[in-house]
Amino acid sequence: MLIRVADWQRIRSGEVTLQFRRWKRPTVRAGGTLRTSLGVLAIDAVDVVSRVSRAEAVAAGFPTVAALMSSVEGREGSLYRIRLRFVGDDPRIALRSSSDVDGLELSEAAVALLRLIAANPGVRAADLAASVGREKLPFKADVRKLKAKGLTESLEVGYRLSPRGEAYLRTLDT
Repeated sequence: MLIRVADWQRIRSGEVTLQFRRWKRPTVRAGGTLRTSLGVLAIDAVDVVSRVSRAEAVAAGFPTVAALMSSVEGREGSLYRIRLRFVGDDPRIALRSSSDVDGLELSEAAVALLRLIAANPGVRAADLAASVGREKLPFKADVRKLKAKGLTESLEVGYRLSPRGEAYLRTLDT
């Protein structure tokens, strides 16, 4: 679920507590979390709704129901109301700054991917995947696994190794 950057500060402060999306099926679940580079959100409820009140529109960061409805106009699917709240910073940020790699073990394929990113910082995922004969989406899923371990960072275009990723490769090379 994408969150407008303009809403983030208001979500962090608790001013915005709702989001509305049109989906064929929800991409988040009640009781789950949404981890992004800007922080972690708790998803408290996900409900299909047929109407939106003015209070709900305001809680979603819109001045009117009409403004909210125009933001979801033209999309297929049911209208979902997502109740959310900010729960903390992205834990991967602190992890990737660490040089502690004790006990971290990666498969040969993951190490090869880490080395590929190290040799090609800022290169688009599609180009990296093609360079090793892989499909883009499974390739990106594997990069997200490295990111979850604090080994890589996403750039505006492509990826780079984090300090932890660099430290891990140094341990392999010594």
